[in-house]
Amino acid sequence: MSAYLCSPAVLHGEHAVETGQILAEVRGRHPHAPWLSRIDGIAASTGIASRGWMLPLETAIAPSGGSGLRTPGVEPARAALARDGFSDREVNRVIAALEAIPAQQTVEERTAPAWAAVQAYGERAAREALETAGLQPAEVDCLITSNSTTPALPGLDLSLLNRLPLRRDVLLLPATQWACIAGTRSLALAADLVGADPDRAVLVVISEALSTTYQPADDTLESLIVRLLFADTAVAAVVTGRPRAESILRLDAAWHHTLPGTTDLHRLDTRADGTHFVMDRRGPRAVQETVAAMWAWLRVRHQDDRHPWHPDLLLAHPGGTRVLEYMEQTMPDGWPGGLLAYSRAGYTTGNRGGAAVLDILRRAYDAGQKSGSRTVLYAAAPGLTATAVEGEWL
Repeated sequence: MSAYLCSPAVLHGEHAVETGQILAEVRGRHPHAPWLSRIDGIAASTGIASRGWMLPLETAIAPSGGSGLRTPGVEPARAALARDGFSDREVNRVIAALEAIPAQQTVEERTAPAWAAVQAYGERAAREALETAGLQPAEVDCLITSNSTTPALPGLDLSLLNRLPLRRDVLLLPATQWACIAGTRSLALAADLVGADPDRAVLVVISEALSTTYQPADDTLESLIVRLLFADTAVAAVVTGRPRAESILRLDAAWHHTLPGTTDLHRLDTRADGTHFVMDRRGPRAVQETVAAMWAWLRVRHQDDRHPWHPDLLLAHPGGTRVLEYMEQTMPDGWPGGLLAYSRAGYTTGNRGGAAVLDILRRAYDAGQKSGSRTVLYAAAPGLTATAVEGEWL
C-alpha cells in the first residue's frame, strides 16, 4: 500500500460562537436545571472558548415559523373546542393563546439551512484542495464524501459532481455514516483505490455541520456537553497513486477495528425537532479498547524492524481529551512525549467529527514537518469503530 496525500483544505465555520453565549442561553432557558451550578466548571474543563459554526447561534435557538397549534392545526382545534360547548368568544381566546405559544423548530426548519451550508462549504473546500494539488475537476477519477449530521438523498457526492463539475464517469462513493472516522477511513479507502490503479486521482470531501445537534429544549447534563463541544468544518484532500510535487505524506498501511455490541454507546437520534447526539459515559472506555488494539497492530507491524520503531507524530481524534490522556498513559515504552500535541491543539476550538483528523494534519503541516517523519493517524466513531493509517512525511 503506497498512496500520496496532498495538503488538505480546511474551512472552519465562519460564525464564531463563544462559550459565554452558550452558557447564557442555557441559563435563560433552563433556570431550574439541577446541574446549572456546575456549568461554568464543565465549560472550563472542555478548554474550548469559541467554536466556528456554519450558521449563527441564533439560527439554532430560534423558535419555529409555526405556532403552538402547528399540530393539530387551528381548524381541528376550533372544532374540538366548539364540540365541548365553548362559546365563539371563548374559542377565539383559546386559539389566540395557543397560537402565541412559540413552537420548537421542525426537522426541516433545522436541517434545510444546514444542508445548504454543508454543500457550499464542501464545494469551497473541494476547489481549494484541487487547486493545492494542481488538478482540475475533470482530472478527478473518484470522489469520496461524508456528512453524517445532514443526511440527504441525493447526497453531497452528487451535489459536488454538479457544482464543480466532475466528469460523468467519476466513481462516487458517499459514506454518510462514517462520522468521526471519515478522515482516516476515507484515506484508507482512497489508498486502496489508487493501489488498484496508480493513475487514479481521488478527491476526499468531508463537510460536517455538527451544530445541528444543538437542541435548546434538551435539559440533560449530556445535552449541555454536546452544546459545548461541537464545531462545524469542511475539509478536502487529494490522494494519488503516484507522488506529485504537491504531495506531502505517503500512506503506507491501514488498520480497522470494530467492537461488537457497542452501537448504543454514542448515536444520532432523529426526533420531531431535529437531530440529537446521544452520549453514553461508557463510550471512552470502549474507545480505549480500540486504542489498545491499535498499539498491538503497530507492535506486530514493526516487530522485525532493525531499530525500535515509534511514530514522530500521532494525529488522533478519539472523541475527547479523556481518551487522549489514556493514549498518553498507555503508549509503548520508549515513545517520546508530545506526540499528541497537534491533536490536543485541535480540540481547543471544538470537536470537528469526521473533519477532525484532516484538520489536525493540516495544523501539523502548517507547523512544518521533516521529510521522513513517521506519522499515525487515528480516529474512533460511534459504532464503536476505529481506523488508523500509518504514513511518512515527504
